[in-house]
Amino acid sequence: MDEIRMGIAGLGHRGLHWIRLLQKVPGYRITAVYDWIEPLQERALGEIVYRDDVKVFGHYQDFLAFDGMDAVGLCVRQKEVGAMAAQALEAGKHVNSEVPAAYTMADCWRIVTDVERTGLVYSLAEQTRFWGFVDGWRKLVDDGMLGRITYAEGQYVGWYGTRQYFQDFKTGKQYPVEALPDHPEAEPTVLHTLPTIIGGIGSHDMSLVLKVLDDRVVEVVGMSTKEPSYAWPRISCSDIQVALMKTEKDTVVRMLCGFTQPRPHGDHHWWQFIGTKGSMEWRRSLHEKPKVWFADAQMNDWAEVDWQYQRTDAPSEARGSGHGDADYYVHAHFRDAVREGKPLELDVYRAMETIAPAIRAFDSIVEGSKPMGVPDFHPGADRPAGQMPAERSREC
Repeated sequence: MDEIRMGIAGLGHRGLHWIRLLQKVPGYRITAVYDWIEPLQERALGEIVYRDDVKVFGHYQDFLAFDGMDAVGLCVRQKEVGAMAAQALEAGKHVNSEVPAAYTMADCWRIVTDVERTGLVYSLAEQTRFWGFVDGWRKLVDDGMLGRITYAEGQYVGWYGTRQYFQDFKTGKQYPVEALPDHPEAEPTVLHTLPTIIGGIGSHDMSLVLKVLDDRVVEVVGMSTKEPSYAWPRISCSDIQVALMKTEKDTVVRMLCGFTQPRPHGDHHWWQFIGTKGSMEWRRSLHEKPKVWFADAQMNDWAEVDWQYQRTDAPSEARGSGHGDADYYVHAHFRDAVREGKPLELDVYRAMETIAPAIRAFDSIVEGSKPMGVPDFHPGADRPAGQMPAERSREC
C-alpha cells in the first residue's frame, strides 16, 4: 500500500497532535475520526486539510466497522484502552496505541494473542526509547563500560496543573481545580480512577530503563501514599506511588511516579544506572547536564556529558515532531512495519513487558505490598502462540 488509511480514536490533546503530525509524515492518509464528545469531532476536523474526505464516528464499534481504514491510532485515556486495542485487531485493523498499553493483565494477554493469531501489527507509541541519549546509554552498557548493572531507577513526577482532572463532557473543555467554583458543569475525568503507577511508569520510564538494560522485570512490589491527593484534596488520586523490581538479569530497579504535586518542569523525568565499573545519571535541572563516572578511569568526580533528547542522526522530518523530536519515530516505525513488514523495535512482547510491571505493582499495592510475579509473554512449551495462558498463571 502507498498510504496507510488511518482512523484516529480519541480527539483530545494527543489525538489532535497525531492528526497534525500524520499529515506531515509520508505514508499516511487520515480517513476517519472517532470521539463520543461531538464538539471534539468538529475541532479535530478543523485540523485536517482534506476534512471533507474524512468520516466521523461517535460510537467505537461503528468506527471499527468502517472498511475505509487499515489501521487505528488509539489516543484514548481510559481503563478500556487495552480492550479497545484488542477489538481493533479483532476487527482486522493494525493498531498504533498511545501509552499506556493497558490497565489489566487480561487485556495485555488479549492483545498478545490477537497479534499472534492475526499477524496484524500492534505498536505501542512510546517515544522516549528513541531519544538520542538512550541509545548512547545503551551502547555504554552493551560495551561493558559500566560493568554489570546492579541498580537502576527512573521517575516520572510530572506537574501539568490540575486541568486534566475536570471536564465539561458536553463541550469537551477542561478546567483546573481553581476554576471549579465558577464551573459547576465540570465533572471528574477518568484520571481520578486510573492508577497513577500504571499511567506513570508504565507509560515511558519503564520502556526507557528496559531498553538500556536489555532486560525484563520478573518480580515487583508496590507502595503508595493514601488517597485523595494531599496537594489537591479534590483529586482522588495518590500523590506518589513507587515500585521496587527485580529483573531477569538480577538488576534491582526502583520506579517512582506522581502527577499531582508541583515540580520544576526540568526534572520531572530522571534516571540513573549503577554498575560494578561506573555509573551514569540524567540531569536534575535545566542548568545542569547529564553525568557519568568510570571507576577505572582515574575520575575523582562525575563528568558532565552533553547528552540530549534530540538525536544527532535525526532526519529533517523528525525535527519539531514533539517529545524531543521522538514522536516522528513511533509513526515512521509503525508505517514501515505495516507497509514493508519491517520488525518493530518495540514489538508486542516488549510493549507488554513495559506495562506489565506497572500493572503488577498496582496489584501489589491493592494486596498490601505483596510481591507479584511478572510473566514472560513469549509463546513456549506452556503456551502455544495464539492461545491464552492457563488461568492459574495468567496473572503471574
